[in-house]
Amino acid sequence: MTDLVFADELPEAEEPSRRRAIDPWVVMIVDDDPAVHQVTQLVMADFEFAGRRLLFLDAYSGAEARRLLQTRNDIALVLLDVVMESEHAGLDLVRFIREDIGNHHVRIVLRTGQPGQAPEEHVIKTYDINDYKEKTELTKRKLITVFYSALRSYRDILIIEQSRQALRRSIDAITRIYDSQTLRQFASAVLEQVAHLLGYEAQGLCANHVAAYAASHVEGRYKVLAATSEYQRLLVDEEVASLPDEVRQALDQALEKQQSSFESDRYVGYYRTSSGSENLLYMLFSEPVEAEVRELLEIFCANVAITYESLLLREEIQDTQRSTVYIIGEAVERRSKETGAHVRRVGELAAMLADAVGMKGADVEFMRQAAPLHDVGKIGIPDRVLNKPGKLDEEEWAVMQTHARIGFELLSKSDKRILQLGAIIAHEHHERWDGLGYPRGLAGEQIHIAGRIAALADVFDALMSRRCYKDAWSLEDTLAYVRDQAGTQFDPQLVQLLRAREAEVRELYQRMPDPVP
Repeated sequence: MTDLVFADELPEAEEPSRRRAIDPWVVMIVDDDPAVHQVTQLVMADFEFAGRRLLFLDAYSGAEARRLLQTRNDIALVLLDVVMESEHAGLDLVRFIREDIGNHHVRIVLRTGQPGQAPEEHVIKTYDINDYKEKTELTKRKLITVFYSALRSYRDILIIEQSRQALRRSIDAITRIYDSQTLRQFASAVLEQVAHLLGYEAQGLCANHVAAYAASHVEGRYKVLAATSEYQRLLVDEEVASLPDEVRQALDQALEKQQSSFESDRYVGYYRTSSGSENLLYMLFSEPVEAEVRELLEIFCANVAITYESLLLREEIQDTQRSTVYIIGEAVERRSKETGAHVRRVGELAAMLADAVGMKGADVEFMRQAAPLHDVGKIGIPDRVLNKPGKLDEEEWAVMQTHARIGFELLSKSDKRILQLGAIIAHEHHERWDGLGYPRGLAGEQIHIAGRIAALADVFDALMSRRCYKDAWSLEDTLAYVRDQAGTQFDPQLVQLLRAREAEVRELYQRMPDPVP
């Protein structure tokens, strides 16, 4: 995982809060009289607001101010003369700021020594300015008041804008969380979005400590689900044992006390769900977090724990469903004296081809789970036919062919998407591209894409596998066979895509070999 990346939004939101806390307020003086610049900076030299001093930028004409404004996006206040290179140079600059570059955050205070040139009521009504002052009335006390008012307004506008961005990020976080297909993707989305919400530079990891909750996890052990680059190696389960001492101590303490804790620059979140799952979030910040940030973090992460548990349950259901499909498929294969690895490899090959033709991620997964059901109809074929050692006679072959219809009828009774897809596969995986297959003699694209994929995957793996009547073929011989059958038995495009993924196919058979007899 790479470092957390903050969205490229408004300038102030991009800056880490550490910089915001020490950077000065940027004030631009736009006036053609050098004395005005000197006096203003002298009078305001010791001014400070919210712990930040002032940084002055000088522009002596509207044109010079335009150039500066196009290169700076952190200007909080513009003190602007009206009459400079032209009688309305200042007013023209106001329109440039608000309309041309779309900066509605900077505060603009007009200062004029010739009020008759720009009547106050007309200017305030027509131009988007924040104050209008005659230079003669700007004593030190009034100038300080102007600065406090303008900078406070600028700060509050940024807070509102940051709140709006936080709301948008919250909504995006929810969307991304529910779109996550695995727990690790979910946890990564959580970690990234928490950092976005807070606007801090953070290092952290998200872990869960499961006490007899999910059989897929070791009871009482930490399992790291996501990590920033600082803890990236912990994503490998074997490395969990080497948690840094300070991290492990903080997590152990949270588990022992069963509560979250804040320190100056560290947050350890503890959440126990109704089912007893204990979830932990460890975050290390570049600076101490504020009270408001702590509250937001607790609210967000408490809801994350509930969502995490729901996803864990969903994944457990999906695993159960997948295992059930494999058990059914393997039971059929064993009855026909074939290995259970066949149905799993057919599922993997089908998913590989589904991905190659451009199916969406969810559809690829459906193919992986549905393809192993291709021969489920064999459950209705008598043993004398199913396991006959020699060649089937005409009558027996007719009986064998009925397994496609039987499988379809069994699976199509369900309205579940995987079983509906399985029904199509069971019905059409013996159809041929040239129309000479069974049970309906479909040809070409009349055959559903799922049926065409399963047909290729099934025959490919049958050739690659040992059977009681044959040895396993080599990968090269099997690829040569399907190449020769492209356009007759198989969809030629699928054959081409399969051959293009030879390396993946080879890895699959190394990873999922037939069991040694």
